[in-house]
Amino acid sequence: MNKKLYESEFKDKNITVMGLGILGRGLKVTQFLAGCGGKITVTDLKNEEALSVSLKALSKFPIHYVLGRHELKDFENADMIIKAPGIPLDSVYIKHAKKHGIPIIMDASIFSRIIRKTAPQTTIIGITGTRGKSMTTALIYHILKINEKKLGCTIHLGGNMRMKATLPLLAVIKDGDIVVLELDSWQCQGLGDEHISPHIAVFTSLMPDHMNYYKNSMKKYIEDKCKIFKYQTPGNVLVTDKKTLAMLPIKPRGKLIIGSTKNVQGTHMKIFGDHNVKNASYAFAVAKSIGLSDIIIKKSLETFSGLEGRLQHLCTVRGIHVINDNNATTPEATSAGLKAVSSAYGKSNITLIVGGTHKNLEIKSLVSDIKKYTHAVILLPGTGTELLKKSLKVSYTESVTLADAVERAFKTSKKGDLILFSPGFTSFGLFLHEYDRNDQFVKIIQKLQNE
Repeated sequence: MNKKLYESEFKDKNITVMGLGILGRGLKVTQFLAGCGGKITVTDLKNEEALSVSLKALSKFPIHYVLGRHELKDFENADMIIKAPGIPLDSVYIKHAKKHGIPIIMDASIFSRIIRKTAPQTTIIGITGTRGKSMTTALIYHILKINEKKLGCTIHLGGNMRMKATLPLLAVIKDGDIVVLELDSWQCQGLGDEHISPHIAVFTSLMPDHMNYYKNSMKKYIEDKCKIFKYQTPGNVLVTDKKTLAMLPIKPRGKLIIGSTKNVQGTHMKIFGDHNVKNASYAFAVAKSIGLSDIIIKKSLETFSGLEGRLQHLCTVRGIHVINDNNATTPEATSAGLKAVSSAYGKSNITLIVGGTHKNLEIKSLVSDIKKYTHAVILLPGTGTELLKKSLKVSYTESVTLADAVERAFKTSKKGDLILFSPGFTSFGLFLHEYDRNDQFVKIIQKLQNE
């Protein structure tokens, strides 16, 4: 896109970026805004040492930093606040900005608003859901990307995917392209503030999550999620399943497509688990709605190799299979992983590494599935782990580090067994974030491979 079409939105504007972070999204958004000539203030509760990698990447820009704290003045002398996901709307600083009439914006929402004006023929596909959104996003992107020539446009990936940011896509997108965005509840919340929904919305599943953020209000969580289709027009599309549809408090305004696993039956995919068949059915529905044929879609699904940290068969060490399900951050996700691995391998000799920080979610089903599918359990520390310990009906071993947990898992496993790393809780406390947890696990296993 011609820079002149979007640069004026940010040039010479006083912009406060709340939450630079170390995952890459905040960094890329800040780089983009500074490159457009914005007068940037970055404020983050992390200190300079924790943010050193991001700060180094931004060293060429004249950015004002407020680190280790927030200051109210940065939320009153600004033209806009770019808010990182997860920062609560009842934050005293967000309230202060609203009191002064300053727009609170997220990168996916402002991207969508600008695209509607500057590249109106562009199709935005948004995927949300408590579980399955990352895999469904990756499947949709894969199918469309390898069929770019047939579609006659470029396919872009953004949203909540690792190391991706949405706003910088403005620099490369052309009118008529397709953008695939993974959207969590906070990003859907931001779209709702703009009264915008994606042209094609996918709602994979709905169950309690982030109840610590939503203060145990499932109603508020659902309201945010529903913004992915709330502002659609009759010509737009919503893809979901019957169970999720029945839980939605508002009716879709566009065309409704119920994903059917029958559409992908007979497809020899490299990913496994009933939940991934369901995710593939959503991807099938989206690709079909865009104009690809059944045969092309199925062939494309068969070339998809999987997604890091989501029931990923990492390797086999000493005859023991290692499955990386790091991105299972809810008890329900770990339960799904246990069932999928047991079904795919036809065994129940699973050593499970589980544990982390609680998100105020129900653990009863996970407790039952641990007893049913595992022969050994290694616990990582955390508030969620403490709750789990009170309910577990099997013996377990506790570890204070991930390296120790892996070592114990191998000691309790024999040739032909499986080690499933599926935390079931968030990574806060022991790790910087979930990707740090993933990278540490992969590094530990790679070291064992090389021994």
